[in-house]
Amino acid sequence: MKLIILEHYSQASEWAAKYIRNRIIQFNPGPDKYFTLGLPTGSTPLGCYQKLIEYYKNGDLSFQYVKTFNMDEYVGLPRDHPESYHSFMWNNFFKHIDIHPENTHILDGNAADLQAECDAFEEKIQAAGGIELFVGGLMLVHNKLVDPLYSIKEKEIQKSQSAKKPYSD
Repeated sequence: MKLIILEHYSQASEWAAKYIRNRIIQFNPGPDKYFTLGLPTGSTPLGCYQKLIEYYKNGDLSFQYVKTFNMDEYVGLPRDHPESYHSFMWNNFFKHIDIHPENTHILDGNAADLQAECDAFEEKIQAAGGIELFVGGLMLVHNKLVDPLYSIKEKEIQKSQSAKKPYSD
């Protein structure tokens, strides 16, 4: 697992997209060798998806031999509902690249037997050879949440530095 801390969302999105692009290119997928990509859903990966679309449109990347597995879907929300992850992924990513629809996998939140759906999903992942790269998501942390951590660390550093000063009267 990698933890990369960057100052701006756009930097994180570009870094993630470049990493995904490079991994796919290095893998050298083809008709008998698919790259299997696990994807998050939601608003945080949108910038990454936009960069990947840009790489595709510029001719730098193809998804023709890529299979995707998305990590979640809402239970009870129809797949064509605008807030479903099916709709989200198709509207924001899949319809803009050259991926074959049969190579995109998102759980069916309306399956009659949700456990059987999850088991079948796991079997599809195994049949694809497992996940080559799983993108767990991009996390945005607000400065006000981070600042107290820095303050605590700074106080610890100041304490340790003052403890190292020689004793004097």
